[in-house]
Parts: sequence; C-alpha cells; structure tokens
Amino acid sequence: MARVLLGVTGSVAAIRAPELVAALIDAGHEVRAMATGSALRFFDPASLPAGVLHTDADEWRFDSHQDGRWRRDDPVLHIELRAWAERLLIAPLDAHTLGKLALGLSDNLLTCVFRAWEHPRPIVLAPAMNTLMWESPQTARHLRTLLEDHGVEGAALPNVRLPEAYLSHFGGPSCPHIHLVGPVSKRLACGDVGVGGMSSVAELVEAVDRVV
Repeated sequence: MARVLLGVTGSVAAIRAPELVAALIDAGHEVRAMATGSALRFFDPASLPAGVLHTDADEWRFDSHQDGRWRRDDPVLHIELRAWAERLLIAPLDAHTLGKLALGLSDNLLTCVFRAWEHPRPIVLAPAMNTLMWESPQTARHLRTLLEDHGVEGAALPNVRLPEAYLSHFGGPSCPHIHLVGPVSKRLACGDVGVGGMSSVAELVEAVDRVV
C-alpha cells in the first residue's frame, strides 16, 4: 500500500489516534505519526507501536553529540519524514493548526512537514473543532487560502463566509492533491451539538486508500 504520515493536533478527537494508527496498519499501510504538544494531552504515546510516534521534542534532538547541538549533515526530522511519506493525513486538524497551515506558519514538526511537502503527493485533512469555531468566517477564509495557495483561482471560488461552501473544491479538478474529509454533526466533547466532530476512522482510512 502506501507510506502514510499521520499528523495529530490538539482537538479532543486526538483520543482516536491509536485507533486510527491501528486501522491504517490493518489496511496494509506503513505508518509514522507526528503529534503536537496539545495532542499529547489526549492519548498515551505508549499506546502506539514502538518507533511510530514523533513529537516536537524529537525535531532538533541530537543525542549523539555531547553538547546536543546540530552539526552539518545531521538529519533534519521534518525533511526526513517528508521524504519518507507518500501520503500525509492530518487527523484531527484543529482550528489553531488550520490557521497555521493557511498562514504558512512553521513552528512545530507537523507544520514544518506541511510547509516542506512536495506536491502533488496527496494530503488528507480531517478538521475537528467546536461548531462555532467551524462556522467562523475565519475558518472559511483559511480554507479558501489553502485552495488558492494550491492553484485554485480565487475567481472560481464562492465569495462567502461559510466553510461548507469550499468543501467540494478540495480533491476536485482544480485542487486534486488536497482532500478534505469534512466534520460531522454530533454531540461534541464540550457538550454542544452540531457540526465539528471528526469523521469516522473508517472514512479516514477510505480517504487515504483512494487518494493517488
């Protein structure tokens, strides 16, 4: 199958990271994972297979040197992961990281991988956040920016402030290499009921399987 790099961010849906890793492996994929500091609040890293998970603390750690400092020709983890992976899945994608991706901010391992990603290797994004965060015009603006940055002409996009207006453009003819698996309506961890829950693990594995 494929070498899949999973990015896990600080949504409560990060609790499903171990289940998602297991499902990807069961589907025949090789899997490595990255977790932001916030994501680590929601699952136990020890619940993943040994050697699968990378964190921000691994990015510039050079234990082979006495002073722990980088030397020329030392490996750079976000470049190594980018080179290894054939597909990038970010699930869950929280509102904060979505904003970083749209603005080009690269202040952790995951966002550095995204910034260095080689297109047209596919990316699957699975947002998960509170309903009002999802419905915010800022979310719509960030989705529109991602589409424009990856070749979709702004004139072809709806000039609206609702995220749903942009979903059909991801994975379509104008932006074939970024696929967005939109959030679902459910009772959220905060107690609110509405759109914002991460899609099912089965749907995410299916999305990874079908992208090329």
